[in-house]
Amino acid sequence: MNWERIEGNWKQLKGKVIEQWGQLTDDDLDVIAGKREQLAGKLQERYGIAKDEAERQVKSWEDGYKDTDVR
Repeated sequence: MNWERIEGNWKQLKGKVIEQWGQLTDDDLDVIAGKREQLAGKLQERYGIAKDEAERQVKSWEDGYKDTDVR
């Protein structure tokens, strides 16, 4: 799944994001709004991790949903 599809299906994917990163709040998800850079930034903020680690986690999550058919 590419980020254009993630952005377009953000409302449906919010639950999956919370499953992966439970420290993110509903307000965080509204701010992120499907934007990859915003997600990585919030992960850095909430989990106190480095930018490269946040990017790695986002990439790993993205790869896990690459073939997911979100409706």
